[in-house]
Amino acid sequence: MIQHKDSRQTVAGLPQDAELVLKVIPMPADCNQNGDIFGGWVMAQVDLAGAVLPARHVNGRMATVAVNEFIFKQPVKVGDILSFFSSVTRIGNTSISVKVEVFAERFSMQGVYLKVTEANVTYVAIDANGKPRTIQRQTG
Repeated sequence: MIQHKDSRQTVAGLPQDAELVLKVIPMPADCNQNGDIFGGWVMAQVDLAGAVLPARHVNGRMATVAVNEFIFKQPVKVGDILSFFSSVTRIGNTSISVKVEVFAERFSMQGVYLKVTEANVTYVAIDANGKPRTIQRQTG
């Protein structure tokens, strides 16, 4: 960890064992009454980012079935450049669990990354009737 002039801890680099799956910049319409970005807005973005890698395994419909952990480490500000990194942590018969880490580049400090959120989310493969279905394991 390195220290920056605002005395918050920032990371020296981004995850090497995860894939960048989404980048987004929150706008003023996404703010709460305190001027920070709504936690629910961040949660929605995490759900989108978390679904990217499981979609490669599921090959069809899937649904979010659990948010196993969600930690807000720092507030997100208007104009932050948010990078969402995802990695599959478990593949079961019908479900896939994913870790999502969110890093912010403050508009005035680009190139310096601050981890703002991390979450563990589980998705389940579903059929046309919304019932769980088996995930076909990829070979080779």
